[in-house]
Amino acid sequence: MLVRRCYDERLAQAGYLIACQATGEAIVVDPSRNIAPYVDAARQEGVRITRVTETHIHADFVSGTRELAAATGAAVLLSAEGGADWQYRYPADDVTTPLRDGNLIELGRVRFTVRHTPGHTPEHLAFIVTDTVRSDDPVALLSGDFVFVGDVGRPDLLEVAAGIAESKEPSARALFRSLQRLAPLPDYLQIWPGHGAGSACGKALGSLPTSTLGYERRTNWAFQIADEDAFVAAVLEGQPPPPTYFARMKRINRDGPPILGVRAAPAELAASALPRALRDGLVLDIRPLQAYAEAHIPGTLNLPLIKTFTTWAGWLLPADRALYLIAADPGAALEAQLALASIGLDRVAGAFSPAVIAAAQGVPEARATRCVPMAEASRLQRDGRLIVDVRDLSEWRAGHLNGAAHHPLGTLASTLAAMDHTTPLAVHCEGGTRSAIGASVLEWIGFSDVIDLGGGWREWERDERRETRDVDQQR
Repeated sequence: MLVRRCYDERLAQAGYLIACQATGEAIVVDPSRNIAPYVDAARQEGVRITRVTETHIHADFVSGTRELAAATGAAVLLSAEGGADWQYRYPADDVTTPLRDGNLIELGRVRFTVRHTPGHTPEHLAFIVTDTVRSDDPVALLSGDFVFVGDVGRPDLLEVAAGIAESKEPSARALFRSLQRLAPLPDYLQIWPGHGAGSACGKALGSLPTSTLGYERRTNWAFQIADEDAFVAAVLEGQPPPPTYFARMKRINRDGPPILGVRAAPAELAASALPRALRDGLVLDIRPLQAYAEAHIPGTLNLPLIKTFTTWAGWLLPADRALYLIAADPGAALEAQLALASIGLDRVAGAFSPAVIAAAQGVPEARATRCVPMAEASRLQRDGRLIVDVRDLSEWRAGHLNGAAHHPLGTLASTLAAMDHTTPLAVHCEGGTRSAIGASVLEWIGFSDVIDLGGGWREWERDERRETRDVDQQR
């Protein structure tokens, strides 16, 4: 048996290519929409992808199952569990094999036993993997969003993201029962999860890529609670707000994502096209934060092409507008386009080079972002400026500036849209990245006087500790 894990850092998402080396057949489990890593891995290993499947209808990225099947001719196998409300609705011309609890998938000498594991979603499946060349005992559990390293899949998404009222408690109870069904499986069973640290599909995911069932039984909080009611309370407590795009992902993956085919870099546009792009679409400047702060065109939005790019794009960008990029080079534009497509933002209409900032006519004059140290926050408040804290709720509760307004970055554009746009604002986060993005969001929605408190709460606490230490020493 051959296994290749393909991991998308921006999505914190893992897909798996598993092959029988004797027959050269391979199956891909939970592919992302950018299928190149799976196709490249199969080519490198000299195997052919004959089947593709997924553990559930994903909420955090667009599934690559249809894309991969179209590119390779692989057969599609999908969950038929979950009841009538949670069935895939692929078009009739998609030939799919339904999967139910207890089914077997034979891939040469590799066997997959289908296990229905509802809780995170009603239709969720896990796959018990056996390499029969070596043993009839199973070697691994492809756990999807059921069991993670250090956590389990959150059961509240149907209610808080997809709007299915009063579904989170029944889902939590189903998750508890799914965990109980793991009892007969051996401690040595490897856990190959669908996500790692940074995913919003749980609340405490570990950063290790894999684990074992025995280790999770010893260390994962979810396995320590034997009482169902206590488990339900614990698993629902403290779940972070899901990104706003999750509900849209559910619909796309349920109904079948459009097949994109091979993607070329976005068309390079002349500076003369910028006024229309600003008027009719959304211009996304993906340059580094510092470059944007030094000079940018008002009305553009800065999302730097860093690890969190996809997350903030999902939170902030509308799905119904054409997107235009300002990118350092065509490679960066293509990388951004693929990342946006991974969450269903397919309408990238072209890209500008950074030269457009100085060359474009008929657009507002380029400006710099005003940045001041976090130590200035109190003075700015006394001068009548509103301090906006864009951190998460847990960070806010751990400590915040008196008099500040709490508006997490993901919902900043909507929560402040109705405020008087002449209000002077200063924005901060924990360390500086989110506040820089937040300052660009506020300018993008029309605020005219925005300051970025770049050092953030971390700098404020450091200064407070230093002042306290100096006072103690003087005493």
